[in-house]
Amino acid sequence: MRIEELQPAKGSRKGNKRVGRGVGSGLGKTSGKGHKGQKARSGGTKGAGFEGGQMPLQRRLPKRGFTNYPFSREYAIINLKDLSRIEDLNVITPEALYEKGIVKDIKDGLKILGGGEITKPLTVKANAFSAAALKKIAGAGGKAEVI
Repeated sequence: MRIEELQPAKGSRKGNKRVGRGVGSGLGKTSGKGHKGQKARSGGTKGAGFEGGQMPLQRRLPKRGFTNYPFSREYAIINLKDLSRIEDLNVITPEALYEKGIVKDIKDGLKILGGGEITKPLTVKANAFSAAALKKIAGAGGKAEVI
């Protein structure tokens, strides 16, 4: 067998539907679209969500709340228990955590949360801290610096 002899399995490939090629083809005259109407015209049908002129559902429902989407910040978060497992670092920065593979994506910065306990004094540099994390880091004799 040679590469130029390769063929798809018999019956796995289907030819294009050739419409408008005479009455004998079965798809002549109206080309399988029936007589008149919106679906027979070029441009087909209205898009998803169109309800025949009735006010669409997404416009009937009340809009609630507030979104700060373009200006919101999404932090990569990490708990204190994860920091306490790091043995060889005394100064913890977002870049160091990324290099060690503890944080997969820094996003808009790093936020330290107060989950778990911390025993050794660490200098933690991050973009944001929870109140519980600040209290526990200070309690262990460490330092929290906002960058």
